Formats: sequence, structure tokens, C-alpha cells
Amino acid sequence: MTTLPAARPAPAVLAADDRLTRLTAAWLLSAGSSHTRRAYRTDLAQWAAWLDDHDIPLMAPARGHVDAFSAELGALGAAPATIARKVAAVSSFYRYAADEDIIPANPAARARRPAIDPDYSPTHGLDIGEARALITAADTDSPRSSAIIRELLETGMRVSELAAQQIQDLGAERGHRYTTITRKGGRKQKLPLPPTAAHAVDAVTAGRTAGPVIATRTGQPMAPSEIYRTVRRLARRAGITKKITPHSLRHAYATLALDAGVPLRDVQTDLGHRDPRTTRRYDRARERLDRSGAYRVAAVLGI
Repeated sequence: MTTLPAARPAPAVLAADDRLTRLTAAWLLSAGSSHTRRAYRTDLAQWAAWLDDHDIPLMAPARGHVDAFSAELGALGAAPATIARKVAAVSSFYRYAADEDIIPANPAARARRPAIDPDYSPTHGLDIGEARALITAADTDSPRSSAIIRELLETGMRVSELAAQQIQDLGAERGHRYTTITRKGGRKQKLPLPPTAAHAVDAVTAGRTAGPVIATRTGQPMAPSEIYRTVRRLARRAGITKKITPHSLRHAYATLALDAGVPLRDVQTDLGHRDPRTTRRYDRARERLDRSGAYRVAAVLGI
């Protein structure tokens, strides 16, 4: 199977030109969350490498070059959503450069982008039996594993949000246990912790009053990549053969909540989606904790 070429760590043209280095740094700072900045940095590196391979200056491509880049990605097997994101990153970079009067116009503004079915998600979700088996595997593995799986599965938070979570973010309000996470774009949101998830969090943070909720043995925040490996290991231990990632648990949260009768708008809030079409893609933010689907999901899981 053909695979996409890896992006080069630092495009030579960017490293060699101080003005471009400053432009790129300023653009990335405007790109939103740290997750978006990491993705855009990788996408720009891949685009710059493609241009370099075709002897095209970084600041002088045409729309046709962007279309050719997109077509080549598709020929190499990239998913439509991946291609669309990469073209969006390229367009964002040149739009920023045009706004700064460095180039006359954004060459990617009208570049072709693949159509994406708003109701399709490539993520492998979990059925109720698999979700329960994964929880059992985590609970019998370690307090940290239990907290990882229960928080991801019972609240629908992103793995980056879980990794960034601090003990100081935990709180209580009107009988709710909750955690305050930072959503994309820097928005703060309280997510209720059902009793099962709250108990797992209490166990993993026992004796600590500060620092990351999900910590390594040295007390450092557990990296998203390490959480990913933990989820994969626990999925194998639970006898789940399909590819499971932390995002699969977020997908499962949405599915289980909708199946339990939680209104789409409330699931949208729980997941931190601005657009309801994004929520429907997971199968099918409001600060008010009472209406969250987290409690129904925990009740459905029943262990």
C-alpha cells in the first residue's frame, strides 16, 4: 500500500530566510490551539518540501500548484479530510502573508478541495460490550489506566484535553464533580465527572494537590502519544481486535449518549463542537452541568 511521504522537519527555505521564519512563526501563533499549530506546522513543512522538489519558490506558487499537490496526495492514498486540512493550512498561510502585504494574493484561495461527507467518520467506535470490556481491562490494570479510559469514555474529552488536565482544574458545584478543560480556541468548559470517573480521578491523584491528573511515574504530564499507546494496549487486553484510539472513545461517547436519548445539542456541547454537523459525524457548551450526557453514559455502562 502506498503511504504518504513524511514531512521534512524544517523546510530549508524557511530556515534560511529570517523573514520567512518570522512570518511562519507569526502565522502559527494566529492559527488557534496548540493542536492546530502542530498540524499546520507539519502541513506547511510537507507543502514546502513538495514545492522544493518541483523547483517552485515558496512565496510564488500558483493555484495550479496547490491543485497538483492536492491531486498527488489523493493519488498516494490520503483521505479526503486529510487533503482538505492540508490545503486549508496552505491557504491559511498564504492568506496571512497576503494580509501582511508580503504577496499580492492568496494562490490557494480557490484551490480545489475534496468533498467530505459531513455524516462520515473514519473512526472505529465501540459497541456497548466493547466499551464495558475496555473499562474492565482498565480498572484491573492500574488507577491511571482506569482514569484515562473512564475520563475519555465517560466525558468525551479529547486526548489533548486529558493530557493537559491539572489537579487544580478539578472542582465541585451544586453536587457535581467536574473538571475544567481548555477547548480549541482557548475556550474554557466545565465537564461533569460521573461518580465512576470521579472515583477513578480521586484514586490516581490520591495524595497530590497539584500537577497533572494523568502523570508519569516521575510526576510529569503524560504525553498524548503515551495515552494513545495505553489505550491500544488496554484494547488488546480487552480482546478488541479493531484499531482503537483515544478518539474512538470520544466517538463512542457520542454514540452512547445519542442512543441513551441525550439531545444532539447537548452532545454537541459536551464534545465542544461549534457546528452540529461535526457532532453528527460521530454517529448519527453549555456550562450547565445538569444536562450533560455524562451521567447517562456512565449509567448505561453500568460498571
